[in-house]
Amino acid sequence: MTDQHTRQVSDFDEFFAEEQATEPRFGAVLRLYGREYVLPTSLPLLFTLQMERVKHSSDPDDIRRLLSSLFGPRALDEWAENGMQDDQLGIVLIWSAANSREPGCLSMREAAELYYEREADQEGEQGKAPRPTPATIKAASGKPS
Repeated sequence: MTDQHTRQVSDFDEFFAEEQATEPRFGAVLRLYGREYVLPTSLPLLFTLQMERVKHSSDPDDIRRLLSSLFGPRALDEWAENGMQDDQLGIVLIWSAANSREPGCLSMREAAELYYEREADQEGEQGKAPRPTPATIKAASGKPS
């Protein structure tokens, strides 16, 4: 006779530990404004969740949270201080998302083409929120321009 209180436990901690032991933890490396960033081999959950929110947001804090999970908490401010344009940010995000999953699968040129194709597809949409610019990012960080 089996004990009704005995239960089978599916141990995801053990499973994920085994999975990670067989996969490299770090992947593609990108250099931006003299600093190197090493991407993880899979996107952090926070990045994936924030990516959906940022699609329709012009709030620099949303973008800052998104980038901090992949590049560190100061990345957006550093990039803005170096004069990054909104299209450049979009290109870096597309390239990073693709290359963290599969390093080398997308070139910078291809990421730029994808970015501009998406922008062209979105032209004419009603109610589209304005994209953050380096000036609005600096203003939101409280730093003088």
